[in-house]
Amino acid sequence: MQVLFLGGSGTISASCVRLAVATGMTVTVLNRGATTTRILPPEVEQLRADVSDPASVRSALGERSFDAVVNFLSYDEDDVDRWVDLFSARTAQYVHISSASIYAKPVRVTPITESTPVGPNPPLPYATAKWRAELALARAYREQGFPVTVIRPSHTYDDANPPLPGGWTVIDRIARGAVIPVHGDGTSLWTLTHAEDFAQGLVGLLGSARAVGETFHITGDDVLTWDQIYGLFAAALGVEPRLVHVASELFPVVAPEWFWSGEFVGDLGHSAVFDNTKIRRFVPGFAPRLTFERSVRRMLEWRCAHPELARGDLSTEEVLDRVVDAARAARQVFADRAPAAQEGAS
Repeated sequence: MQVLFLGGSGTISASCVRLAVATGMTVTVLNRGATTTRILPPEVEQLRADVSDPASVRSALGERSFDAVVNFLSYDEDDVDRWVDLFSARTAQYVHISSASIYAKPVRVTPITESTPVGPNPPLPYATAKWRAELALARAYREQGFPVTVIRPSHTYDDANPPLPGGWTVIDRIARGAVIPVHGDGTSLWTLTHAEDFAQGLVGLLGSARAVGETFHITGDDVLTWDQIYGLFAAALGVEPRLVHVASELFPVVAPEWFWSGEFVGDLGHSAVFDNTKIRRFVPGFAPRLTFERSVRRMLEWRCAHPELARGDLSTEEVLDRVVDAARAARQVFADRAPAAQEGAS
């Protein structure tokens, strides 16, 4: 089976490439060839092209076709038009990597299934763009028979990319005892998925005619509160976590330039628990094996082995300090006003 991955060296895609090779597939990867910490198997054929330039991609592919194409790099409906035009006659299955952030927030019924309502997410333009891309692909499937399978990953990570807003900077802060701002009250439920577990589901769908026209989310089974997530890193580091709870809405006010600020309001600030019945029905062998506790130890081992890559950055430190200071200032204002309010009530 010949599979083309657009991307192939990122947090999620590299694990999928490795598993596809391990299962005997002939794998080609197309990307710009940017430097990455993720090493691909030597059997992988690597093509170079700028995916934002259709002529560059056509030149790299020539007249080739594939049994399946997996696109980790498509973002919005304009992308979809280009990819449909390019791959309509080149593949029997086009796998579009979307996002579980497109489920409408707040979710009214849990656990989330593939039929949970989706829609625009104003605080999170990324999610809205992914939703519009899905609408465009649904039209192409309905009107042209374009052989699309849609995958919605949730919060997926690997050993080199910890799933914390702020990444290695936050882990550095935990290690040295600095205060960590946690959105909400720290009790919202969140699902985390290691890329190796995600790969089981995705690779299991490749070549499946039954999966064409279908949508799947693929997530792990670990459901944790955010306080637990930070606490597991602290426990593995042998320290007590110093957490301060901050209203999700405060992040975009205090740090509007920070990518994660919109995530807190549009996605991470809401509980997300998923039902994986559908992916298990199509891929009976799908069985996430990495608990988050075990994954935390692996991430910290990777940090020790790659100190030059797994370190914080000053700009994120500044943002986190700014949020902590704002939360403390808000608490102080409330504390100063409380006695006066009590006197007025009496």
